Amino acid sequence: MEKGFVQVYTGPGKGKTTAATGLIVRALGQGFKVLLVRFLKTCSDRSGELIFLKDVPNLEIISSGIGILNGKAKTEEVKKSVEATFALAKEKIFSDGPDLVVFDEINNVLAKEFLALQEVLELINARPEGVELVLTGRNAPEEIMARADLVTRMEKVKHVFDQGIPARRGIEY
Repeated sequence: MEKGFVQVYTGPGKGKTTAATGLIVRALGQGFKVLLVRFLKTCSDRSGELIFLKDVPNLEIISSGIGILNGKAKTEEVKKSVEATFALAKEKIFSDGPDLVVFDEINNVLAKEFLALQEVLELINARPEGVELVLTGRNAPEEIMARADLVTRMEKVKHVFDQGIPARRGIEY
């Protein structure tokens, strides 16, 4: 791409990672090289999109490896894992030439202060011009949204979780 933009998918509703995954599929279908960087989710995630995409050509997936969804990881462990994953992703952005980079759950990383906001802002500004960058997760910082070219806020109106129904295989994961 001649010019890559910054997209943010945020808000309390369902669909942020799903929207980014749709964009990944679209980009791969057009022959783009894609880097998916997953924060706050474990490497052993059984989500349907990862099962489907794990061996697709032109897609590299990096996971921070320490999830916080189950609440068992220690803050310092998560922070260390996030920082190492971000450093590796930065290296790949500048050396491997991806067309699309998705930082899944980076907004939550920033909200929980596992990574300095300034580091992400510097990467946004320094990335190669043709790299499209997508940042997902609730609680996107105002500074990130101000710098973005596209911001979509997902809003929950109603969800089966509110009825006590847990995440369902093939639908929520």
